[in-house]
Amino acid sequence: MFAKSQNNKEQDWQELEWITQAKHGSQVAFHHLYEKHHKQIYALCWRMLADKESAEDVCQEVFVVLWQKIGNFRGESKFSTWLHSVATNVVLGHLRKHKTWLQKIFSIEDQGNATQEESVPMNDDSGLDVLDKQIARLPERARIVFVLFAVEGYRHEEIAKMLKMAVGSSKSQYHRAKTLLKQWLVEAEQEEFCHD
Repeated sequence: MFAKSQNNKEQDWQELEWITQAKHGSQVAFHHLYEKHHKQIYALCWRMLADKESAEDVCQEVFVVLWQKIGNFRGESKFSTWLHSVATNVVLGHLRKHKTWLQKIFSIEDQGNATQEESVPMNDDSGLDVLDKQIARLPERARIVFVLFAVEGYRHEEIAKMLKMAVGSSKSQYHRAKTLLKQWLVEAEQEEFCHD
């Protein structure tokens, strides 16, 4: 156990060293940060976008933004937490730019309950576990709220501000996502049981 915490401290120290060097323009240090974090950032992009190509593009964009903004990291939180915040903002910016975001996703707030949102088709499921596959099936609005709340740990008040929606809408989209996920996971389990 002591060896494990010692190893974590060394990794944290190494990461801080890379951050400092990257702030001074070291591309080698930045590449180390990329290697350490790109899988988690890609997973976040994939969960929110449910599209392999878009996730790859946006993941790259996150690291371009990181290179530009790494000087803003002050160490008040863990680097991974700060990086996830940067990534979330880049993903949301991508959604706003590449879709009729206000009309399609977050249009008239209560309309989401009245109209049926389409489930996003999965283009690639390689390397994703069962839950990730089910998250990708969620309607876009519910998926984004679910990922921000359950995976990234944002509060509904923060999500509501980010997505320009009422706190109640964020909560109802989260509840909707949870209900669908439970239903789909039970169905997937039953299907697997039937095939055994």
